[in-house]
Amino acid sequence: MRHTTPTTLPPTGDLGGSSKSEATDNRAATDNRAAESRAGDSRAPRPGWLLAIVLTGQLMAVLDVFIVNIAAPTVRADLHASGAGLQLVIAGYTISYAVLLITGARLGALLGHRRMFLTGLAVFTGASLACGLAATTGQLIAFRFVQGAGAALMLPQVLSLIQRTFTGGSRARALGAYAAVLASGAAGGQIVGGALVEADLLGSGWRPVFLVNVPIGLLLLIVGPRLLHEPAGPPRPRAEGPAARRSGLDLPGLDLPGLVLLAAAVLLFTVPLVLGQERGWPLWGWIALGMSAVLVALFAAYETRLARRGGAPLISPRVVRAPGMPLAVIRIALGMAANAGFLFAMTLHVQGGLGYSPLRAGLTFVPTAVAFGVVGLNWQRLPARWQAVAVPGGFLLAAASFAGTGLALRGGTDGGPWLLVALTASGAGLSFAYSPLLTRTLATVRQQDAADASGVLVTAAQLGLLTGVAVFGAVFLGATDGTVPSAGVSADALWVTCVALAGAALCGVLMSLVRRVGNLR
Repeated sequence: MRHTTPTTLPPTGDLGGSSKSEATDNRAATDNRAAESRAGDSRAPRPGWLLAIVLTGQLMAVLDVFIVNIAAPTVRADLHASGAGLQLVIAGYTISYAVLLITGARLGALLGHRRMFLTGLAVFTGASLACGLAATTGQLIAFRFVQGAGAALMLPQVLSLIQRTFTGGSRARALGAYAAVLASGAAGGQIVGGALVEADLLGSGWRPVFLVNVPIGLLLLIVGPRLLHEPAGPPRPRAEGPAARRSGLDLPGLDLPGLVLLAAAVLLFTVPLVLGQERGWPLWGWIALGMSAVLVALFAAYETRLARRGGAPLISPRVVRAPGMPLAVIRIALGMAANAGFLFAMTLHVQGGLGYSPLRAGLTFVPTAVAFGVVGLNWQRLPARWQAVAVPGGFLLAAASFAGTGLALRGGTDGGPWLLVALTASGAGLSFAYSPLLTRTLATVRQQDAADASGVLVTAAQLGLLTGVAVFGAVFLGATDGTVPSAGVSADALWVTCVALAGAALCGVLMSLVRRVGNLR
């Protein structure tokens, strides 16, 4: 998944459409864009308004991946949630989000990115209100799944709208802002969640962590239809013929069988990771993980066969086979896994081991968030020779920062100034590892493939976040024997986790060497 400037190649039917249907599809797509433009303001908005709206929507969605972590103890006490129920409250959003992201990207390509962004925003805002008013654990879990579905409709459109609105240097800056918001939201969720829970507004406890989305979402829904316009660009042709009709069940280009295979694979992968630690890693979990790998292989075979038959695969094989794409996807997932795993383990340590309040725990991550954002917005200013080594250098800096954090907190101390240095370095390193990789990956994708690439990219990042919490969280919890640890025991568990995180980051460095040796660009 790389970033690049748009190509000048004409549409080539990347969804498997036949050439004779291209003119009809082009006219239909043009009519749809014209209708959407008439529905909004007659004046074309400045690109800055579009960027502000879509990134605000993205920030809300990303915050909700993490904001519940800080509120979890209060949710459990108020709703009398079991351990498994609390895990599903936290993970339900992420699971539905990851499962539906690629379909959300495809729907944006078929129905309009602007339309699907606003639709997803409406679903997300309504589900946030329902979460904030939930009376039982079951209700909260159900509404969290709906909230994740809304985010899955909304977020893929962000990259696609940026890809089709900005070019050249302005695109690089917009993508830098996108990357900064994406991962800074991880730490921001901890900070905002801590502040809202500690404020206990009108005795509402945890509920404001969801209700805060409602006024922001309503404001975006009011201004969005007037300020968001579908960018001009080559339309994506839709496949026709028997293969396309069979693949989409009479919904052109949607590929519902592919969606079912992918959804089943992701669910079989994520559910064991989420519940495995609490259930003692039962046999069914390992079987599910194995079945997930089988379904991924079946999904890939089905998509390839469908494309050859002239159908409309959910993920274009051409995008997946782009030079360097598989390796880039792995590195993006790895970087986000390290980011999420580090934040999760640190949150458990500072709240459980060191006894920090929710607000103080959240504020601990300010240096990480600020460093990530600053690097994400400014790495393009570096000399070209430094940019060339930014990704492996970022992974290396992240590895050193993880080890430094573990050392600073060993013995149950608060880390002093060395912790501030280590946390700042972790944010900078992870941003150097992620932001340039994102830009270069999307830069190799043709403009008409932006929706597919966006869906694959964000899904990889999201699965990385979920995997990081599950894997590195299991390392931390396993080192504490699942008990409420003392400061010293918690610090020892964090040190073990930080060593594992450093090893994962070093894998990112090795992958850069693999790319160079294999001439994968």
